[in-house]
Amino acid sequence: MKAALLSTALVAGWTLTVGGALAEVVYNRGNDTDPTTLDHQKTSTVAEGNIMRDLYEGLVVQDAKAAVVPGVAESWTVSDDGLVYTFKLRADAKWSNGDPITAGDFVFAYQRIQKPETAAPYANMLFPMVNAEAINKGEKQPSELGVKAVDDHTLEITLNAPTPYFLELLTHQTGYPLHQASVEKFGEEFTRPGNMVTNGAYMLESFTPNDKIAMRKNPQFHDAANVKIDVVNFIPFEDRATCLRRFEAGEVQSCSDLDNQQMDYMKANLGDQLRIAPYLGTYYLPVKVKKEKLADPRVRQAISMAIDRDFLANQIWRGSMLPAWSFVPPGIGNYTESPVLPYAKDDLLDREDAAKALLKEAGVADGSLSIELRHNTGENHKNTMTALSDMLKNIGISSTIVEMEGTGYFDYMKQDGDFDITRAGWIGDYSDPQNFLFLFESQNLGFNYPRWVNPEYDALMKKAAVTNNIEERAGILKQAEEILLKELPIIPIMYYSSGSLVSDKLKGWEDNVMNVHGSRWLSIEP
Repeated sequence: MKAALLSTALVAGWTLTVGGALAEVVYNRGNDTDPTTLDHQKTSTVAEGNIMRDLYEGLVVQDAKAAVVPGVAESWTVSDDGLVYTFKLRADAKWSNGDPITAGDFVFAYQRIQKPETAAPYANMLFPMVNAEAINKGEKQPSELGVKAVDDHTLEITLNAPTPYFLELLTHQTGYPLHQASVEKFGEEFTRPGNMVTNGAYMLESFTPNDKIAMRKNPQFHDAANVKIDVVNFIPFEDRATCLRRFEAGEVQSCSDLDNQQMDYMKANLGDQLRIAPYLGTYYLPVKVKKEKLADPRVRQAISMAIDRDFLANQIWRGSMLPAWSFVPPGIGNYTESPVLPYAKDDLLDREDAAKALLKEAGVADGSLSIELRHNTGENHKNTMTALSDMLKNIGISSTIVEMEGTGYFDYMKQDGDFDITRAGWIGDYSDPQNFLFLFESQNLGFNYPRWVNPEYDALMKKAAVTNNIEERAGILKQAEEILLKELPIIPIMYYSSGSLVSDKLKGWEDNVMNVHGSRWLSIEP
């Protein structure tokens, strides 16, 4: 019995064998929630992105500091007009089953993600590729996509227009390849343990919902010699306080998010293990604009005016957020300064008076408007909505609060769920305003939760997509954001900062604005 206990003892991420010799390095990694899918072309959340980053590798990847570095492609060239990218694939790139990775694997993946039947919520990430949008709409065939396997180790991608963020875009999970044989053999079950063939630093071993996703180091990975952690267990923690407790007990080595009610405690007791860093993201409220009671922009503006963003950021979120008066966060690349809501600097009491006047102007009698505030599981979100409910009372709006389990929440919004106002957050996949503003193009049913349609906005986004001059493009995108803030189908309330708990025994974790931390770059001290 004693020997058996020793064989499974876990000490600071190292599994001990009988006699105390060091064997496997195990990383128990807290994640926001379980994924709704392991088909990377159907994923959409940060939690899913964290998992996919370990299972797959694209043509290029983000290193520990989120810089773009070679992945499956060892080098690339760009034509003088910025339209054609030619990637040379490394000769030693293999799938986890030992098959070589070829340019055709990327062609297969990029064609599949645009097929309408795939219903990929992020398909428009790759719309810069020639004919991608037309294929996604069923107007062209997948074979007409601007992606070509010149030979097994040469991939050519042709774009509609110069795209300054294209390489960074390819680090996203939409840029990952797929193992065609296993996808075609198993269909929708290709993501099951035992079926799934991946090309990243890790391969899937098991998936137990509400418990963990276990991954094992991929011996076929081209950089396996430098991967220091043998097993990564992604453990879902919708209750951030539970992750904190298990972190303090040494049962997990990192938590992907924080319980901000415990912020003072963590600052006092966890020292440098508490990581708070700038983050490229916005916390916002989608509003179902087609509902009669919320269809008038004046009503939506009144709701926005009543929100005390400083209180939410500094009290509810304990200083881990910043008040937001625009949708595109500050500090983003390829942009001018974001336009802001016109009452950003007004006193809260003045805003409340103006909100009451707007409601009256819109024909809303005092006390007659009742709305539902919906959020996904999490104490921070619950407390935010509770505070919002109290704020709306000050302008005569009553509300009820509805909580939903995290795994079904975002699917509910994507599928045009019957909500009034919900909570959502968007973290930039690349540092460009397009990555925020594209969410509300009328055809983007995967992320346009409000189902807002504005032809002028759509036209500006299309114009920006084919504008080569960076400054001119920034001006066009600014016009689009001005329309968004005038119509307000979404209400921005806070800018994110990333909050994590990182054990002092977990080495290689680099704070970065994208908050990406692939397990392949990390190690654990014994």
